[in-house]
Amino acid sequence: MADVADLQLALQADDGRYTLPCFLEDVCSLHGDRVALVGENGALSFDELRAGSRGLARGLVAAGVGKGTRVALLMGNGPAWVEAMFAVAMTGGVLVPVNTFATPDEREYILAHSDAAVLLLQQSLAGNHYLDEMLARYDQLGEGQNGSLRIPDLPLLRSVYCQATAPMDELLTGGKVVADALLDQLAAEVTPADEAMIIYTSGTTARPKGVLHEHRAPVVQSWRFAEYMALDDSDRVLTAQPFFWTAGIAMSLGASLAAGARLYTTEVFDPATALATIEREKITTLHAWPHQEKSMAEHDAAAGHDLSSLRYIEFSSPLAPLAGLNEDRWGTYGAYGLSETFTVATSLPASAPAELRSATSGAVLPGNQLRIVDPDSGAALADGERGEIILRAATMMRGYYKVERELVFDRDGWFHTGDGGWIDDDGLLRWTGRLTGLIKTGGANVSPAEVEEVAAGFAGLKTSAALGLPHPSLDEALVLVAVPVDGSELDGEQLRAWLRERLSAYKVPRAVVVLAPHEAEYTGSSKLKVEPLKELVLARLSADGGTKIAGHRYTRR
Repeated sequence: MADVADLQLALQADDGRYTLPCFLEDVCSLHGDRVALVGENGALSFDELRAGSRGLARGLVAAGVGKGTRVALLMGNGPAWVEAMFAVAMTGGVLVPVNTFATPDEREYILAHSDAAVLLLQQSLAGNHYLDEMLARYDQLGEGQNGSLRIPDLPLLRSVYCQATAPMDELLTGGKVVADALLDQLAAEVTPADEAMIIYTSGTTARPKGVLHEHRAPVVQSWRFAEYMALDDSDRVLTAQPFFWTAGIAMSLGASLAAGARLYTTEVFDPATALATIEREKITTLHAWPHQEKSMAEHDAAAGHDLSSLRYIEFSSPLAPLAGLNEDRWGTYGAYGLSETFTVATSLPASAPAELRSATSGAVLPGNQLRIVDPDSGAALADGERGEIILRAATMMRGYYKVERELVFDRDGWFHTGDGGWIDDDGLLRWTGRLTGLIKTGGANVSPAEVEEVAAGFAGLKTSAALGLPHPSLDEALVLVAVPVDGSELDGEQLRAWLRERLSAYKVPRAVVVLAPHEAEYTGSSKLKVEPLKELVLARLSADGGTKIAGHRYTRR
């Protein structure tokens, strides 16, 4: 286990190149005219990515963006998003990626809470008409001029630039007066410890938290993922991970750029399109959520596609048999991390033995410290004892934006994760699940994540959420909410019977409530929002005289 001296040495070894502007220069010097990104409107080489980023950066500088300016970015995955990220970094500004799945109210919260002064957006995406919605929501936006907007609900927002509109053209044209030498010096003033971005988490029970990260975090993790996943410039990577969260930035985007791999992006995931892309472009690496891989594997067109180029996917993926994988030789699940540490804090190389990757979350990464403590007293526990995971890390967030530091870290600087785990005899972390999210039923603790993970293997299931509903004798009744794949039907009792064969008796849900895909609320990562879900399920169980679970009838009060 690393100590304070190790952490300090890791930070002192930082030579100043752990900034996003330096990262762009470094990967471009390595890979130059090779194709870096392929979007829905064409491809960009590394050199073209640098040129586009610099052009936008000059425009932002001319528009008044400087060190510390919050610049919000509301765009789908693609080259334009990447250019904007690096452009903001060159100016010393702070990027605020906005969840493209967020509702107008959620977007307003992020823009206001982050103190965004500038918003870069695309006109529409997946049925969301962002510009029209903003014009209808804020009269002052249509009446004002960029640089001098005055919107009471967004008091710090001064400018809005939309892709393929006159204001964006004016922004780029205005940047021509900014000399390259000035832009170079602005980028040189950015340090690894400067604020880089505010990532808003996909909270399931409350307003999202703004995770404030310095430049060091995304750069370190990008180089790290390229190494741990063993990517190189022969790889072709297809990602469905959104760039507005840390995994999309580090694991998909940053790692691909660091390795010189060709990254294929999509604004809206479609299983048929993804299958066709894998075959046509000889994709070697796929980053997608389990339900997306499942939808691809179960698609009618799957059997007709050649997926043999895929070599970097989880062996547990339903796509693995279609890709011809017959041995578990690669995987990224042997890791533990958080948005607060900009993804992984512990990890094994993706090529580590399968038995280690499946059973552990790997070793503490260089520059990081991890302890297991008693969740009640905070006392450190010995290896082998189970408790709460706490962290100090070289890629740890500066804090939650607008939250006092003492409410985030303890007096010794440790971040208490709320996750449970233990350290085994080999010094590897064994993660056991959320401590705060356990369902207490009939005297036993059940991890919702475990039930949901097993349920994910049931055919026709899109997503699920295990809930603990109040119960007079059980403390909580375990109920599983199941959402079928679009256009499919799902039998709750068949799902329960299937789970009964795979889970301990006390982990089998007392009831399964099936909801149509449109009936539930989702976070941006396609997770079901817990609190509104509980209200919906209780209302469903209370209807028509009430539903009885373990002797207790749920009725309207």
